Amino acid sequence: MNNLLKCFLKWIFYVVVLLAILIILRLLLGAFLQESTLPNVSKDLREKTLKLHHDSMLFDGHNDIPEPVLHFGFDLGSNGDEPDDRSMWWPWMIYSWLPFAPTGDTIATHTDLTRLQEGGVKAQFFSIWVGSGCSYSETEIPGDSKQRVLDMVSAFRNQVQKHNDEIEMANTSKDIMRIISDKKIAALFGLEGGHAIEHDISNIQLYYQLGIRYMSLTHRCSHDWADSATDRPVWNGLSDFGKKVVKEMNRVGMIVDVSHSSEETFWDVIKITKAPVIASHSSARAITNSPRNMSDDMIQAVADTGGIVMINFMTPYLDPEKSPEWKSATGWHWFWHPKHPQTPVSMLIDHIDHIVQVAGIDHVGIGSDFDGTPTAWLPEGLKDVGDFPNITIELVRRGYKNEDIRKILGANMLRVIDKTEAVTKENRLEGS
Repeated sequence: MNNLLKCFLKWIFYVVVLLAILIILRLLLGAFLQESTLPNVSKDLREKTLKLHHDSMLFDGHNDIPEPVLHFGFDLGSNGDEPDDRSMWWPWMIYSWLPFAPTGDTIATHTDLTRLQEGGVKAQFFSIWVGSGCSYSETEIPGDSKQRVLDMVSAFRNQVQKHNDEIEMANTSKDIMRIISDKKIAALFGLEGGHAIEHDISNIQLYYQLGIRYMSLTHRCSHDWADSATDRPVWNGLSDFGKKVVKEMNRVGMIVDVSHSSEETFWDVIKITKAPVIASHSSARAITNSPRNMSDDMIQAVADTGGIVMINFMTPYLDPEKSPEWKSATGWHWFWHPKHPQTPVSMLIDHIDHIVQVAGIDHVGIGSDFDGTPTAWLPEGLKDVGDFPNITIELVRRGYKNEDIRKILGANMLRVIDKTEAVTKENRLEGS
């Protein structure tokens, strides 16, 4: 009996490994074999645009590099873009459980300090991702999610300290401008998944003190006080405790992020918040019908708070032909078809155009989701953080004015932080 069980488990292991290999091969093929759709750009236009891009403040709303920093020992000073030196390609989550998984400088990433500088990134929200929310909300393991927050923050701060000549943590909008003027990257944290407070509202203040400046209320799963866009409803929005969470975030100065939240959760937030709201990595539902994207009514409501919608680069949220509905309707066709035309950068700009038309130029930004997205699910010409200038090139081609391009790239996000700080200050004065 023991031998039969061992044999069975062995074959299960082989099947799982084979599936993992097939997935990785698909991602590799998707990254390197897809048809090119980048437009030809004159040398003169590229030079002018690069100057505009690097003179602007690019402030990206969502980057998941802290995950490989914590779990694989990735060093931000490493070159994560040398496939010949890397044993495997992203996503590291797929193969992290395998024996002899790659670590440190043996993994490939979308992000490192060299490419952040090449991409003109001046300020960056780095994501403290604590898992989908399913494990804590179902098992309620005390301290599990909180410890992950502490560990990830500590690991990333160690990297910042190690490379303090290139990157520095920022706490306020004044910090951001000072750090940028010192020719360094301003780093801030965004917490992805409100279950990480573990139903203890005092953790909001603690996390703010750790440098977390926004919190996504949910991730993939609904949890013990808020419903997710991609899970069954539990509360039909926010529970009474969840409403207190939003008020406490307003009080301490932590921005409410509605990406991943259900529509009911979203509208509960809009009713409660006194400060600007952001969608840190969501796109326009009118173009790509996904529950992760924002409807026109939601986009306008975000704008009415003074907030912004930050475009997610993941092609299932950009490209209607690659949306979840399209994939489920056609089964495995897209998954196994590496020659399927790659989504062009211009489609990302279509989402920006739409949000500008709905809510105005002051209410749109960039929320890439680099290192949280498989390489094959990134648009053509946006394979990593070094490719951000291609967005500015396309914006120039669309006829956007320089001032408006600067708003999209980062000035809008800085304004949201300024306004949030002002609301917090007003609340404190009223309280005193």
